[in-house]
Amino acid sequence: MPFTIHGLPVSQGIAIGHVHLVSHAMLEVNHYHVAAKYLPEEVERLNEAVATVQGELVGLKAAATAGQPHSEVGAFVDLQLMMLGDPMLVEAARALISERRCNAEWALVQQMELVVEQFDQIEDPYLRERKADVVQVVERIVKVLLGHPGHLPPKRRDGLGTIIVAHDLSPADTIGFRDHNIGGFVTDVGGPTSHTAIVARSLRIPAVVGLHHIRQLVEEDELLIIDGTRGVVIVAPDERIVEEYRLRRSELELERSKLNRLKDTRATTLDGEDVNLLANIEGPKDLNQVKAVNADGVGLYRTEFLFLGRDALPDEDEQYEAYRTVLKSLAGKPVTIRTFDVGADKALNGVSARFEPNPALGLRAVRYSLAEPQMFLTQLRALLRASVHGKLQIMIPMLAHAHEIDQSLQLIAKAKAELDAEGLKYDPRVEIGGMIEVPAAALALGMFIRRLSFLSIGTNDLIQYTLAIDRSDEAVVHLYDPLHPAVLKLIAGTIQAGARFGLPVSVCGEMAGDPAYTLLLLGMGLRNFSMHPGHILEIKQQVLRADLNELAPRVQRILKMDEQSKVRDAVMRLAS
Repeated sequence: MPFTIHGLPVSQGIAIGHVHLVSHAMLEVNHYHVAAKYLPEEVERLNEAVATVQGELVGLKAAATAGQPHSEVGAFVDLQLMMLGDPMLVEAARALISERRCNAEWALVQQMELVVEQFDQIEDPYLRERKADVVQVVERIVKVLLGHPGHLPPKRRDGLGTIIVAHDLSPADTIGFRDHNIGGFVTDVGGPTSHTAIVARSLRIPAVVGLHHIRQLVEEDELLIIDGTRGVVIVAPDERIVEEYRLRRSELELERSKLNRLKDTRATTLDGEDVNLLANIEGPKDLNQVKAVNADGVGLYRTEFLFLGRDALPDEDEQYEAYRTVLKSLAGKPVTIRTFDVGADKALNGVSARFEPNPALGLRAVRYSLAEPQMFLTQLRALLRASVHGKLQIMIPMLAHAHEIDQSLQLIAKAKAELDAEGLKYDPRVEIGGMIEVPAAALALGMFIRRLSFLSIGTNDLIQYTLAIDRSDEAVVHLYDPLHPAVLKLIAGTIQAGARFGLPVSVCGEMAGDPAYTLLLLGMGLRNFSMHPGHILEIKQQVLRADLNELAPRVQRILKMDEQSKVRDAVMRLAS
């Protein structure tokens, strides 16, 4: 009998195929004593396993980056290769073998648990989920030590793909699978920022995660359907259901091919209003995706990815090159670069971490930048130097107080004075803007409007802080609701205040790239959307079908509602 399971949709599309169960070693290894005379051999056994895994990862990276030198998947493998050399992991395990006279796999797992505990203290969901890299690279080493290497699924001959079902997947796993007609990924754990989600989106493979016990509910070779748009997995579908989803898949593929025709079409509403559709990026590696959809520019360049996961901070010249590459490549299109959004709970080049009971409310984003003025000044100098190569806008994250803006502007003035003294060029007209991510900022916009040139609403954090919900906590994630009346009032109020005072406002959170909210945001008055490049054409299609004269009054009525169910129904009716 067919049955349905619901999870988190993280990569759109429909996949129909046979289950391939990927074993998940729980790393519960035996602990045994090693005689002193055999300790050097035990250390060497660990060294050989590490070398084997290193060779596997190098080979996988070569496969991932063939023809794609800036592959996102390749970057994940780089991170795992770096972890092999982390003294906190392998080197410490070597020392533990000698000190405790124990076997290599037990020593390695003990060190892994210590490192994972440190990751658990990190507030940022993206970085916290990077602990999966530690577990996955240790799992690979343990499998070699125990003589249980992984195996790839066989290629199918019946025209159907293979659905990988696992507790979790590493980037290395996904690269190894990609030449084997993989239709989709399904995992017990994970969220929107998990490796499976990111890699699946990168490879355009449907995926549903967070299914908890899917591996216990399906059998090897069983037929499975994944609806990566709705977050639905159908186990053992009958022929009628399979045909229905084949039809849906064909419709989606046809729709996607039609969307590609919109690449060079200006995003203009039916009543002639131009809308800017910008891209969110993490660095120069994303430029190909930005150009593929002919984005109107970059609305959010997350610079923290230059700083994280490395032993030494990027110096001014390295940052300058990264910023210059993006500005120059986009040939005059606007590029909004956000100053680094990191916190004291994230290790940066030996900067001492502080214990914070609640890092989400601690020293992060602009607060951290102002607490480390020299680091901030270095970034500002690099940004200003790059400004001569394109249309740069600098954006300050997580503002809540006027003095944070004033201090940031003073440091920008100091950076300009230093560059003047050194005879280095920059564009003196660079605009400075701020992110509205906390309710305090959205409710006291005057202080920002008087000091800044533009605003950008970070809906992910704004929703999280407004509703007091950690969206990475599975126990409360169901309460994370972009359509909560309080959230909508804060977003609409910010957009309307910007329009009233002639200050451009954009939305750069997940809401901007979700077609379910496009008409709502347009009706609020939003004209600048910034999103993952892969969502731009779908949002453009929504814009082209919109009539603002008809939308605006309907959205104003929605903003007066105070019941979430009524808001949701009314938003769904906007498309009708």
